[in-house]
Amino acid sequence: MASSRAGVLLPRDDTGKQFLDLMSNPFNTQVTQDSVVIAILTALGISLAVFLVFLFLRPFNSTVYAPKLRHSDEKRKPPPIGKGLFAWVPPVFHYNESQYVDKIGLDAAVFLRFARMCRNMFIVLSVFGCAVIIPVNVTASKSLQSKFEFKRLDPFFLMTPQSLFGNKLWVMIFIAYLFTFVVCGFLWWTYRAVHRLRRNYLESPEYQNSLHSRTLMITDIKRSQRSDHGIIEITDSLRTTPEVPRASIGRNVKDLPDLIEEHKEAVIELEGVLSKYLKRPDRLPPSRPMCKPSKKDPEYLGVKTKVDAIDYLTARIQGLEAQIKAVRETVDKRDAMPYGFASYETLESAHSVAFAARGKHPLGTTVQLAPRPSNIIWKNLPLDPKTRRWRHITTQFWITLLTMLYFIPNAMIAIFLAKLDNIATLAPSFRVTMQESPKFWALVQGIAAPALTSLFYYFLPIIFRRLSIKSGDLTKTSRERHVIHQLYAFFVFNNLFVFSLLGAVFSFVIQVVAQSKDKNKSFLVVVREAKPFQMIVMTLSEFSPYWVTWLAQRNLGAAIDLSQAVNLAWGSFSRKFLNPTPRELIQRTAPPPFDYASYYNYFLFYSTVALCFATLQPLTLVVTAVYFTIDASMKKYLLLYVFATKNESGGQFWRVLFNRLLVASFLSNVIVALTVYVRTDNYPYRWHMIGAMVPLAVILIGFKLYCRHTFDASMRYYTKGESPKGAEAPAPIDKEARRRDRVAVRFGNPALYQKLIVPMVHEKSKHLLAEIYKGRLDGDIGGSGGYSDVYAMKRMSKDQPGKVAAPTGPFEFVSEDNMDYENFKNRPEFAEHGGDAASISRPDTPASMFGQDRGRSQSRDSERALMGGEETGVTYPAGYHSTPSALREYSPSPDRGTRTMDSTSSQPYQIRDDRRLLGGAAPMGSHSPATYTPYSPEQQDGRTDYFRR
Repeated sequence: MASSRAGVLLPRDDTGKQFLDLMSNPFNTQVTQDSVVIAILTALGISLAVFLVFLFLRPFNSTVYAPKLRHSDEKRKPPPIGKGLFAWVPPVFHYNESQYVDKIGLDAAVFLRFARMCRNMFIVLSVFGCAVIIPVNVTASKSLQSKFEFKRLDPFFLMTPQSLFGNKLWVMIFIAYLFTFVVCGFLWWTYRAVHRLRRNYLESPEYQNSLHSRTLMITDIKRSQRSDHGIIEITDSLRTTPEVPRASIGRNVKDLPDLIEEHKEAVIELEGVLSKYLKRPDRLPPSRPMCKPSKKDPEYLGVKTKVDAIDYLTARIQGLEAQIKAVRETVDKRDAMPYGFASYETLESAHSVAFAARGKHPLGTTVQLAPRPSNIIWKNLPLDPKTRRWRHITTQFWITLLTMLYFIPNAMIAIFLAKLDNIATLAPSFRVTMQESPKFWALVQGIAAPALTSLFYYFLPIIFRRLSIKSGDLTKTSRERHVIHQLYAFFVFNNLFVFSLLGAVFSFVIQVVAQSKDKNKSFLVVVREAKPFQMIVMTLSEFSPYWVTWLAQRNLGAAIDLSQAVNLAWGSFSRKFLNPTPRELIQRTAPPPFDYASYYNYFLFYSTVALCFATLQPLTLVVTAVYFTIDASMKKYLLLYVFATKNESGGQFWRVLFNRLLVASFLSNVIVALTVYVRTDNYPYRWHMIGAMVPLAVILIGFKLYCRHTFDASMRYYTKGESPKGAEAPAPIDKEARRRDRVAVRFGNPALYQKLIVPMVHEKSKHLLAEIYKGRLDGDIGGSGGYSDVYAMKRMSKDQPGKVAAPTGPFEFVSEDNMDYENFKNRPEFAEHGGDAASISRPDTPASMFGQDRGRSQSRDSERALMGGEETGVTYPAGYHSTPSALREYSPSPDRGTRTMDSTSSQPYQIRDDRRLLGGAAPMGSHSPATYTPYSPEQQDGRTDYFRR
């Protein structure tokens, strides 16, 4: 079927040919000299304009540009800055690493160290690249131009190695060695610096006095060992320590985390409904809001009709709170789980046992240092090794599939959506539509392609995070490391090689298919005659100017990050046109969490692009050096004053970065070897030159093994079983406080004790709730969601005795002046939204895990659990015991004392009763004690459940 040009389809053969022509250059990356200059000047100009916006807006908006200055405590508060345009410069450029590492945390310090390393490394590489590669390439190109009387060549062509042949390629081999040694030198220097930072972190009082630093996490425990005594047997099989660890086996909470998550979703949904319905308290909408019942609600299964949103969500919240309370009260009847924790009194004992467990699986278990409780992905701890392996395989399959096949929609977007004329070429009828509304389709062309691409890259880290959790990652830190790895592989494959080589590969396939029709030639002969390697090198050389412009435009992204333009625009837009809830308004004033995975991926990808194209176009090194020079300073300001670390890992991202830069250096050497192979065709010393490139791979592998052997063990473990050489005397410890550590509580699943959030409502709508809400407005909601049936009685104020308390439950009213993160930063429900996350675990804020207790008094046990530890202790809900009676095979008593050696006894490791709690006890099965010594209040509180029995 064919039609004429005026609205007729092209012949099928012509359409296919034009489609193939478009696929030969799918991303339309032909860049001229003028376009490169224009792109660089435009990016620099816009970056400067955005930077000026930051200068003028920063002094008047501390909520966006300095939230950490407002919300951090004295220990972590950054240096003050004035209102001047350049008042922020001295703290950024004169505040050294030893001063800010305690302010921003070790993860942020390592990030800035990595950014400075990239800056210095690419400055050195730029000097060598421009001083050696450009003169050699330009001289060879000029010689070839005069010899064959070519017309005047493009300057970007002159700087490429397309005119190098024969012996001149030894220069590229020399440059490959030089670049490899420069990269390894900077990595080694930074490895030493990170090692020093890590050792200082391990020796700091904050780490030494934390509970997780002297606690081991044991997973994959067999059923016969799932008890407190079984955990001690596992640790003793590795190394026997002077003191007995306090052990705690995990408990099965079953559907409790899911119930809490459903409760949170219902609360947030109710807040959104009320915020929209009560937007104008003086003029309510004529009809009440409606919603569809939750699919997870068993009372509304199969119900598709809408119900009253306020009544339904409130009833659902109450029902979920009742279920959560019931499950918590019966959790001690559940079975033990295949994971547990063992806490030692000293840091040295825990780390020596963890070091002895490297590469071993005692009794089929895995023993490692415990992360912070807030860093644990609790739902993955019960997974058995077989399930975890299968999930890992399936997750990697989907990630690989996504990475390999993304080039198809990416190419279609680049061919058709970014240039609608290509669609009009294949379908002339569409051209008529374009001509009828040219401005509309111009807007679509300018917005659709970048919007879709940006939207995909925004959700890509989220997709990888969920897949990593699905695969069985145990901690959020390991999840983020895997996300960095997956993002890097995705970007290098799709945005570097596929983006650069898809046109060449597509043309090569077309050529092979066309020539393979000749039956007199074999497939291998056809492939050899097509010269695929030569086509790849030519394509990469022609593609190199594009990467110069692309890297230059990254400076614009750095300036936008500094200006916080997105946060400013979204905050203003949402306040004016949307209906943000009080909770959302509070969250927006908090320091936003820093996305280490995404920023590290960008840094690694830019570095990989620059290294891969360094010998093909040395200007990429210069542009990358300029980017890191600018961004290293900008990110320092952002980490000091704006962003906060959500989950502090203690600098554990470094090895991922180190390995990826070694991969980037290897890929750079592969491209050099490929260029040498192509340019030495029919050259007698071809394989000698290729062989000279082989030691580079050996050097990189050897360097990796050397650094791992030299640094890794001492970076992870405080000691290997002996006192570290040159280490200062450890900080004094409070042994009494450590003996009262409640490992079962502090390393218990948060679902057992975390407070349930309460719907927040703007205070201006307080008087309307009695009209729109049919339930009660009074009563103490408590932490576990208890609602009393006797709501007619007035609740008395706990702050003002004799006064009736203001109605609080089931809503929390927030005034306009109170909607600031400063007033809620100690609430655990806001800790996950960025801000000073470390405040939850620091010793100087022991009550931060609870935050505002809403008038509830603490028991003496609870107060003691809140003192002296890094991870805040809490009490269990009613009915829960740290050691359920059905599973109490061995007492986890913190008062068992220390072990002493007695070679004459059949049991050489005996328990010394340091606190004499058994002084008045009778021998087993003998007689009643002759005397009774009453316990002091401290001893009474220090007893464990074992002695309470």
